[in-house]
Amino acid sequence: MTGPLRGLRVLDISRVLAGPYCAQLLADQGADVIKIESPEGDENRMWGARAANGVTCNFNSVNRGKRSMTLNLKKEGARDVLHRLTERADVVIQSFLPDTGARLGIDYEKMRAIKPDIIFCSLSGYGTEGPLRNKPGYDLMMQAFSGMMSMTGIEGGPPMRAGASVVDMSTGAILYGGIMTALYKRLNGGGGSWVRASLLETAISLLGYHAVSWLQAGLLPRKEGSGTVHLVPYQAFMCSDGYLLAGATNDAAWRRFAAAIGRSELADDERFATNDKRVENRGVLVALLEKVFVAQPVQHWIARFDEQGVAVSEINSIDQILTHQQAIDNQMIVKVRNEDGSELPLLGAPFKMTGSSGVGPRGVPLLGAHTMEILAELGFDEPRVATMRAQGTF
Repeated sequence: MTGPLRGLRVLDISRVLAGPYCAQLLADQGADVIKIESPEGDENRMWGARAANGVTCNFNSVNRGKRSMTLNLKKEGARDVLHRLTERADVVIQSFLPDTGARLGIDYEKMRAIKPDIIFCSLSGYGTEGPLRNKPGYDLMMQAFSGMMSMTGIEGGPPMRAGASVVDMSTGAILYGGIMTALYKRLNGGGGSWVRASLLETAISLLGYHAVSWLQAGLLPRKEGSGTVHLVPYQAFMCSDGYLLAGATNDAAWRRFAAAIGRSELADDERFATNDKRVENRGVLVALLEKVFVAQPVQHWIARFDEQGVAVSEINSIDQILTHQQAIDNQMIVKVRNEDGSELPLLGAPFKMTGSSGVGPRGVPLLGAHTMEILAELGFDEPRVATMRAQGTF
């Protein structure tokens, strides 16, 4: 392995999206990530469409660059394997419910007794404290529980989820930051750490200014459709051939916006002269703008807005953005080679840095593909491996 995290050993005992995505980010930067799965496999191997390698696209999306071994943690022989793995590990990422992890011997105190400077990462749905600590949680459930769904969609409409799994994926990125912080602490003599992250804590943090507006001013957010309550205009508009997103984020931008649509007089209208006035008269202004935009196609308006330096964007579909030159030039679509020689297109890493390609050399592992290789590295001889196999350890 190459990259800035070369030599780092990570045990990924997590499932589905958040933990595996964090571990994939580590693998992309050169860490040796061992994905430990039950003999049945991560349930994400069964969700979604199947790719050319026979594995689901859901699983492929967050598991490149890893080695996979199966281990039945309910079997006594698995404890010895896990013990040896932990002795050689720097980071452990696990997503068991707190009581389940403790029952399986996968908690910070037990892991720290094996490896005092271990970075032990607990990932949960509702957090490690409180009455719901042992309640399972998934992305969509947390969008509902956190209040996120209450502010998503069109006013008066039903609850609606965000299109992407934003809570899961953001939690993986946040956990990556927590691990990097813990490793820096260890590098400076601070020893090991217990890093805790949860979908709930991520979801609440993503509420951002909407939550702070309630904490500080008692204002509850409302569903805003394609726009935002505190800026006008800033939303999607129907053109003659589809939608575009356009906005004025300050009063100077509003004057350029009005010029771009050929209605400079609107900038001088006292009802619209300041953002506060535009918010107050949102309904009137939006109705005026809708009549203007629908007269011309999307690209006409994009050209006009670009000339004036006004924020604007087409509303792309997934296939459009993944074939867009901007995404390609920023290496957000990459290909990885699997051990059978096949290639898979995947998403690139969300950050780049000097000295790192941003994508590890390994492809996506088949279930248990590296079990024997890893057991040999741990010093298990063939008779012991045969015994464990007979006992259903892996």
